[in-house]
Amino acid sequence: MSVGSVEAEGLCVAMVCDAGPDVGIGHVMRCLALGEELVARGVRVVMVAELDRVPWAAEQVRRRGIEIASPGPGDVRDVLTRLEPSSVVVDSYLLPTAVYTDIRDRWPLLALTDGDPRGRVADLYLDQNLGAEASSWALPEGSRHLGGLGYAQQRREIVRQRPSAPKAADDEHAPPRVLAFFGGTDAFGVAPRVVRLVARAGIPVELTAIAATPELASEITDIELAPGQAVHVIGPTDTLAELVADADVVLSAAGTSAWELFCLGAAVGFVCVADNQKDAYVRMDQDRLAVGIATLAELDGDSANAVARMRDLLGDVRLRERLRAACWAMVDGRGAERVADAFLALDRDRVQTAFGSRRGPS
Repeated sequence: MSVGSVEAEGLCVAMVCDAGPDVGIGHVMRCLALGEELVARGVRVVMVAELDRVPWAAEQVRRRGIEIASPGPGDVRDVLTRLEPSSVVVDSYLLPTAVYTDIRDRWPLLALTDGDPRGRVADLYLDQNLGAEASSWALPEGSRHLGGLGYAQQRREIVRQRPSAPKAADDEHAPPRVLAFFGGTDAFGVAPRVVRLVARAGIPVELTAIAATPELASEITDIELAPGQAVHVIGPTDTLAELVADADVVLSAAGTSAWELFCLGAAVGFVCVADNQKDAYVRMDQDRLAVGIATLAELDGDSANAVARMRDLLGDVRLRERLRAACWAMVDGRGAERVADAFLALDRDRVQTAFGSRRGPS
C-alpha cells in the first residue's frame, strides 16, 4: 500500500544532486521522478544543486513544484542545517564519504548509487541499473537496498507517453525517423560525432539532433551528409518524450536516460560516453536490449565496427521491432512510486534509535 499524502503532510525532503555544465544534469533528471512523486504526496521537496549555469534544468525542477537551494562555494551540510529537512536524498559522485556519514547521523538518508556504494553510508540505497537486484554489496547494518529496473525512476511525462504495447514494425520502405540526444549539457560533445557516424553509414534517414549548445548546433549543421539524409537541429526541449515516441530509432548515451527509453519502448543505439556507463552498455548489447554503437574512443578512432553497427540499426526494421519489444518489457514506469513508498515508510523509530546510539547521550 502506498504511503499517501496524509502521512506525508509536513515532511520536507532535501535532494542533494551533482549538476553543472561540466558534470551534466543526469543526477538531477533521475531525481526529478522521485521529487515529483513526493510533491504529489504533499511533501515539500528542495533540490540542493548548482543549477545557475544550466537554466533549462532549473526550469524543469521548478515546473514540478520543487524548490532550489544553491550550495554555492560553501558546504552542503550548512545548507541542510538551514533547511532542517525531515530526510535527505543524495545523488552524487562528488561528495566525500564523510559527508554521507555526517548527513546520516542527523537525518534518514536515501543514497542513489551505480554499483558498489564505496563506503557511502545510508539507510536506503537505490541502484536502478540493469541487474542490480542481484548485487551483493556489503551495506551498513539495518540498511536496505532497492535494486534493478523495477525501481528505475521515470518522470510522469515519460510514463504518460508509454505505449500500451510495443510499437509495431515501421515502414521498411521509408527512411527511418531518427532522434539523437546526449543529455542536457552534452559535456563530451557527442552529438556531432554521432551525426558524422550516421553520415558515414550512408543510409537515408530523417534525423532530429538535439544540440545542447549553439556551438554544437553549428557543428552539426556543417556536417556533410550522405545522399537521402536530412538533419533537423533543435535545442533542449520539453517534448523529448514525444520525440522519442515518434522516432523509429533513438541514439543516446548509455546513462540514466536509458531506462526512460526502455519505458517508452524505443529501439536504441547507445554510445558509452563515461566509464561508469560501460557495464550497462555492454550488458544491454549482450542481452539484445539495445545496440551498442560505440565508445567515445571508437567514435574518434574511425571505427569500421561502429559504422557497421549503425548500418544494422538504421537498416533492419525487424531488428528494431525486436528491440522495442524487449526493452518495453523491462521497465513498467512505476519505479518512482515504489521508491517513494520505501523512502516514506522508513522505520522512524528504528532510525531515531540508531541516531541516538551513534550520537551518544545528549
